[in-house]
Amino acid sequence: MDSPRKRNPSPADAGGGSADTGSGDTGGFILLGIVVGAQGIRGQLRLRSFTGDPDALFSYGALLARRHDGDEGRRLTLRRTGQAKDVVIASVEGISDRTAAEGMKGLRLYIEREALPPLEEDEFYHADLIGLSVDLADGARLGQVKAVHDFGAGEMLEVVIEGGRSVFLPFTRKAVPVVDISAGRLVADPPEGLLDEGGPEPLELDGEEDGAANAREGTE
Repeated sequence: MDSPRKRNPSPADAGGGSADTGSGDTGGFILLGIVVGAQGIRGQLRLRSFTGDPDALFSYGALLARRHDGDEGRRLTLRRTGQAKDVVIASVEGISDRTAAEGMKGLRLYIEREALPPLEEDEFYHADLIGLSVDLADGARLGQVKAVHDFGAGEMLEVVIEGGRSVFLPFTRKAVPVVDISAGRLVADPPEGLLDEGGPEPLELDGEEDGAANAREGTE
């Protein structure tokens, strides 16, 4: 049986789902989550957490919030107040009404890379996977990793191949036997039929972007 790369409890996912949150690693910062809306009338925020454990979003102190790469941004200290389907609910100092909370929609929440826990052997932050070249076992170039998704049936690498078409490669030891971050490449052994025009697409289960930092651990 093929072995999935298991989720490490912290920190986060880089790239899964449907929202576009960029590369996940910008200027030494790792994307941990995004404000997706307001909750109630008292200024609470709905957050999409990209951490393996959603509560890890609140364990790094003040996060850098910015809307676009290159923005100076602002520091936010979040306090968890609840949970809803696919999101966590949080309050932030200085935000006390729904109008102000709605104005924060779209803010991305970052942490300095050096504040993240060190990786163990065969673990990878998703931000490091984005942009890797993808080669086949015979050395032929397949494409480049665009994003890392989890549609509910396991992690998938979205790989852009020749012609601009995306294929979804299971992020397992069998399908991805080699990940070489320092060389900027990984080796893929795609399942039969995956590269065929109109090949199988992943089943999407009401997911959104798993944005940018999740650590993965290989298993035997």
